[in-house]
Amino acid sequence: MAKVLLFGRLSDIAGWRERTLDPLPASLAALRAQLCAEDEGLAEALSAPGVQVALDQAIVRGDAALTARSEVAFLPAMSGG
Repeated sequence: MAKVLLFGRLSDIAGWRERTLDPLPASLAALRAQLCAEDEGLAEALSAPGVQVALDQAIVRGDAALTARSEVAFLPAMSGG
């Protein structure tokens, strides 16, 4: 089964940190659309500037195909000094 992780304020907004999905949507875009349809607050947070996505522990930009063993992590914008 595929795993979806939310970090930082994203998990606070959604009320969960980790979920398994079976079946997993075929792409990152479809997964994001599914999560956004389920939770309006999370939808707003995921569309914020700086939110990144890691697929199998590698940051990806744009869309990507998912498999039944994918691990997808949504990372909030980070700041530092």
